[in-house]
Amino acid sequence: MMNKALFLDRDGIINVDHGYVHKPENFEFVEGIFELCQRAIEKGYQIFVITNQAGIARGYYDIATFETLSKWMVNEFAKHKVTISKVYFCPHHPTKGVNDFVMSCKCRKPEPGMINQAKEEYAITLMESIFIGDKISDMQAAYNAGIKSRILVDSRYTNESPSEHIEGVIRINELKQAIEFIV
Repeated sequence: MMNKALFLDRDGIINVDHGYVHKPENFEFVEGIFELCQRAIEKGYQIFVITNQAGIARGYYDIATFETLSKWMVNEFAKHKVTISKVYFCPHHPTKGVNDFVMSCKCRKPEPGMINQAKEEYAITLMESIFIGDKISDMQAAYNAGIKSRILVDSRYTNESPSEHIEGVIRINELKQAIEFIV
């Protein structure tokens, strides 16, 4: 049996990126996210969140706070008949922070560690999967994991360098345009 996944970055894709969002009252869903996920489920995709959370390393919030927000977010999706299979997160930052999470790791995007973990835990076929993100590092992580279908939503981050691994990437201006690529 083939298991395909829709991998979503969180900040900028699921919620408006207000910078280190960690409270429900600051969490604003991006227009079209529920419809996109409903379409993905109709087409047989499992949905996963793949998110760097350097705010943990920086001491802005802790893992428990992040997990509380993630549970709230997953419940909000459920109200729209969308199941999020799992939220994967990297609490690390290679150079900036105030605690034991300041380190290089294999999970922080552009590394493919979180995607590979989902692949192992859920028997995901990455060649049939899709990754949607708003940063070059999202596209690099997807590329590094072997995901061919990569969608980059233009943001304040899409002109950051390096821009390798964006060949073959579908670029769109806003998230709701991604619906047509969920086939």
